[in-house]
Amino acid sequence: MNISVIGTGYVGLVVGACLAETGNDVICADVMASKIDNLKMNILPIYEPGLEDLVARNQQDGRLTFTTDIAAAVASASVLFIAVGTPPDEDGSADLQHVLAVARLIGRHMTRELVVVTKSTVPVGTAGKVAAEIVREARFAFHMCSNPEFLKEGAAVDDFMKPDRVVLGVDSDQARDVMGEIYAPFVRTGKPVIFMDIASAEMTKYAANGMLATRISFMNEVANLCEMVGANVDMVRRGIGSDSRIGSSFLFPGPGYGGSCFPKDVKALIRTAGEIDLNLLVLAAVEKVNERQKLLLAEKLRGALAGDLGGTHIAVWGLAFKPQTDDMRDAPSLTLIEELLRAGATVCAHDPAAMNEARHKLGDTITFAETNYEALEGADALVVVTDWNEYRHPDFERVKAALSQPIIIDGRNLYDPEKMRELGFGYYSIGRTAVEHTPAERVREIA
Repeated sequence: MNISVIGTGYVGLVVGACLAETGNDVICADVMASKIDNLKMNILPIYEPGLEDLVARNQQDGRLTFTTDIAAAVASASVLFIAVGTPPDEDGSADLQHVLAVARLIGRHMTRELVVVTKSTVPVGTAGKVAAEIVREARFAFHMCSNPEFLKEGAAVDDFMKPDRVVLGVDSDQARDVMGEIYAPFVRTGKPVIFMDIASAEMTKYAANGMLATRISFMNEVANLCEMVGANVDMVRRGIGSDSRIGSSFLFPGPGYGGSCFPKDVKALIRTAGEIDLNLLVLAAVEKVNERQKLLLAEKLRGALAGDLGGTHIAVWGLAFKPQTDDMRDAPSLTLIEELLRAGATVCAHDPAAMNEARHKLGDTITFAETNYEALEGADALVVVTDWNEYRHPDFERVKAALSQPIIIDGRNLYDPEKMRELGFGYYSIGRTAVEHTPAERVREIA
C-alpha cells in the first residue's frame, strides 16, 4: 500500500518506520530540510530505542523514503497520515494551524481517492475541520479516519508493533476496510481493533491520558499524606495495586508528570470543556496537584540544607521527563533547576540521553557532566529526578566521597531508606519515612 506520513516528529517517524516494516511503501514528509537530510543519513531527531535500526533497515530496503516535497507525498498516497505537531496555545487549547495547513495541501494535490488519517492528538471536531479544508479544493473522493496514537516514549516501537488496542474512528466502509487491512499485521495475537465514530475516537485519546494523569496525581497526593502521617507509600501502593479493579500501573509517586502528552492533553481537555461552559473539577485538580508536585524536590532540598540554597552546588541525575527518552517537555527537572537557579544555587547535571536537548533548553545556565559520578564532584547534595537504570545501583561509597555533604533527595524512591541511613546519608524520598519501625519498636523508643 502507498502510504504517506506528513510530519517526522516523534509520532510521524515511529508510524512511518513501523508501517514500512510490514511491507508498505511509505513516504515521510516534513518541511524542515535539515531534519530530512539527517533522516536520509539515518540520523534521527529523537532518541527512541529500536527506532534507528528500523529506519535504517527500511530505507536500505527501499520501503521508507524521506522528502520535503509535501505535494509529491500527497499525490502518491492512497492513505495519508497527518502527524504534525499540535502544541498548546497559551489558553491550553491545541494549536491546529499545522494540521489545517496540511489539510489544505491535501485538497490541492491529491490525485486519487484517499483515506486521510488524523494521527496527531487533536480535540473533538478536528476531523470535521480537516475535511472542510480538504473539500475546498479536492477533485477526488476522500474518507476521514481518526487513529489516535498510544505510544509510550521509551517503548514506542513495541507499542506500535504490539499494541494493546487500535482505535479507529471512521466515516465510511471504505475507511474501515483500508485501515483494518493496514493494522491487520499488528493484531495477529488477537488484540482488538476498535472501530467507532470519529468524535469518540478523538475523545478516547484525551480520556485515556486524562485517566493516567489522574492516577499519577492521586498517588502523589497519597504519597505526601503518607509522609506526614508516618505511612509508607510503597506498602500502600502494593496494597491498592493488588486490587484487580485498580491494578498496579501508574501508581508510583514521583516529582510530577511531564512529556509530550499528559500536560498538553489534560490542558486541552479542560479547555474543550470550558468552551461549552463545563468545569472539569477532577482534571483541574489533577493539573493543580501536578504543578505543586514539581516544586517538591526543591522544597525537600531546602529542608535538607537548612532552608537556604543560595551559594550551594547541586548535582542532578536525570533531565528527561522519564527514562528511555530524550524528551524534556514539561520535565520536572526543568522546574527543579529553575527553582535552584532562582535561589542562587549552581547545578551540574547528567542524563544518559537528554544532554543535547538539555543544552538546547538550558544553555550555559548550568554545567553538564559526562558521567553521573562526575556530576557529584563538590556538590552539597544529589537530587535524583529520572529513574534511569544507570542510577538504580550506584557505588554509594563513591557517591559519598564525591559529595561535600552526604545528602540525597530521591525523587523516584530508587533506594532503600534503611540502607541509606546505615551508609550515613541524609536521605529524603517521597512518601516514605527514613526508617521503618514496627509498633513494638516505636513503643520501646518512646519508653
